[in-house]
Amino acid sequence: MCELFGVSSQRKLELNELLWEFFSHGVNHPNGWGMAFFYGNAVSLEKQPESSHKSVYLKQRLQSKVEADNMIAHIRLATRGNITYENSHPFVMRDNSDRTWTLAHNGTIFDCDLLNPFAHVQQGQTDSERILSYIVSQVNEAIKKKKELSQQERFELVDKVICEITPENKVNLLLYDGDLMYVHTNYKNSLYSRQKSGAIIISTTPLDHHIWESVPMNTLIAYQDGKQVLTGQNHKNEFFETEEKMRLLFLDFANL
Repeated sequence: MCELFGVSSQRKLELNELLWEFFSHGVNHPNGWGMAFFYGNAVSLEKQPESSHKSVYLKQRLQSKVEADNMIAHIRLATRGNITYENSHPFVMRDNSDRTWTLAHNGTIFDCDLLNPFAHVQQGQTDSERILSYIVSQVNEAIKKKKELSQQERFELVDKVICEITPENKVNLLLYDGDLMYVHTNYKNSLYSRQKSGAIIISTTPLDHHIWESVPMNTLIAYQDGKQVLTGQNHKNEFFETEEKMRLLFLDFANL
């Protein structure tokens, strides 16, 4: 599976040490890496369909100071979709109000009819991109009724989508809408958080010797400026690996 890293902070943090450790995991997740940095509603996206452990560009990038108050990073172990730039995370889309949404996903959609229509319009082949397409489509439907959605309304919409797509699927994700950082896991011991002086740091695995806590299961959480501001409903759709699901993953991987 893939790995996630994210930050929500009151102020810019220097992230080089944490990112060096995070991207060193590309040895075991060799199929792509990416980072998204946010400047208001603008996104600076850097990604490559190669191992972060081998990327000359990334090594040079991390030799300079990397600071951010909000950012998302990802390393990929492909299970759906070829090893291409289009399938590398994070993914970015704008809704019809010109709000930018950025998503990185660690997991697999085994069965969800709601996402199938977006396979015909997406740029790549990943189920992760289809999740973002569905979220933005639902936002656009809501915008038709009300031109501008409040923070609470956006959160409730994303929470509804999460509840719809999690049954029988692994949905660990980070999502940023230019205002809120959404965090979700429904797979035990696969996403952790660390508090750091007005900031929350999220990672698939603990990255240093400080105290990391498991992210609450089956519940969407939103952070703003390092503080938890909204909490969704507990949908109880915990993901469990089964022999059949692992067989399907193996078949998908064998066809890449």
